[in-house]
Amino acid sequence: MRTTRTELYVDRYAERTRGMTASEIRALFAVATRPEVVSLAGGMPYTAALDHAAVAAVTQEVLRTAGSDALQYGGGQGLATLRERLVEVMAAEGVPATPDEVVVTTGGQQALDLVAKLFCDAGDLVLAEGPSYVGALGAFATYQAEVVHVPLDDDGLEPDALEATLERLASGGRRPKFLYTIPNHQNPAGCSLSGRRREDLAEIIERHDLLVVEDNPYGLLDFKGELRPALRSLVPDRVIYVGTLSKILSPGLRIGWLVAPEPVRDKLVLLKEAADLCQSNFTQFVAERWFATQPWLQQVETFREVYRERCDAMLAELDASFPPSCHWTVPTGGFFVWVRLPNGLDSRELLAKALSERVAYVPGTAFYAGGGGADALRLSFCYPPAERIREGVRRLGELLTDELELVNAVYGRRA
Repeated sequence: MRTTRTELYVDRYAERTRGMTASEIRALFAVATRPEVVSLAGGMPYTAALDHAAVAAVTQEVLRTAGSDALQYGGGQGLATLRERLVEVMAAEGVPATPDEVVVTTGGQQALDLVAKLFCDAGDLVLAEGPSYVGALGAFATYQAEVVHVPLDDDGLEPDALEATLERLASGGRRPKFLYTIPNHQNPAGCSLSGRRREDLAEIIERHDLLVVEDNPYGLLDFKGELRPALRSLVPDRVIYVGTLSKILSPGLRIGWLVAPEPVRDKLVLLKEAADLCQSNFTQFVAERWFATQPWLQQVETFREVYRERCDAMLAELDASFPPSCHWTVPTGGFFVWVRLPNGLDSRELLAKALSERVAYVPGTAFYAGGGGADALRLSFCYPPAERIREGVRRLGELLTDELELVNAVYGRRA
């Protein structure tokens, strides 16, 4: 009997690949990118707002003045001059760091993968907000970590719930490797950790000897330009900090970074070199010149205003078009609104109908490990223009209204 192509490989895969599945967001791309579909799904930065002429000038300068070096291999920790610039970027948010603590990575996603690879064995526990960033959940799953979610609300991660979770795990003889959190304009929930909760969380972290992975892609995209103290500034020895240029410059450069204490940094560099030898030297040179020569904070302000306008358009249309029994977060920055659906509606089951109505979103189930989130969905306001956002929300609101009427008719409820 002839062996099929699938059978030829399936028994040879590593054990850790058996639970790997495609991201629900990636699976949407083929449909959501059709021109007739309003995509409120993907969290793609609006790169059309970037000064392309300035990027071209910086790129030409790099090739003219440092072309041979920029087109060569680089070091595993990253370009030293870029690490200095990244420290300046973090300083704009009050995040303390030195260039020696920084490891440049291929986007923030590789940073999360390296952290998971460094700390997680099969069966290890990781704490994460519920809901949480799908890319982080995928990285943790790759190394067979068990994710335990800690709930959040409009003020971010709930400290009391974190404390209760830690005590429950300790009573069973289990200790998490780390807590993964996005304190600023969280993906997908759109909320930010309040100032009081940051202090409470820092105290819990110290008392429970907890390691934290602080992911901060959206901190500079606060609509009012407000800055919140990073957890790294409160408990620096217990925090591994993750940053990215994807949201404040360009995802096409594929530049992220980690900030970690020396022993952890050294291990991360070894893992980085084993994964890809080194980050692209060329994109590092371009990014370094960008921050050295361009008014980059003005560019961030431009992005911020674009996203604020689009968020306002989404929130206004949600008020106008969604059933009153739906509830949603009101972001102060970032890319996302998190919508809670009324009883009887399942965001995953409704997705096919939404796509037939030419609007796309991400079901809440994508943001939980092992179930949950069917009563919620994520809407992204970062990419479509305001008029398309309003049209997409209107289409989705009409669908939800019709579906809710059907559910209420079946159960004899009032809308």
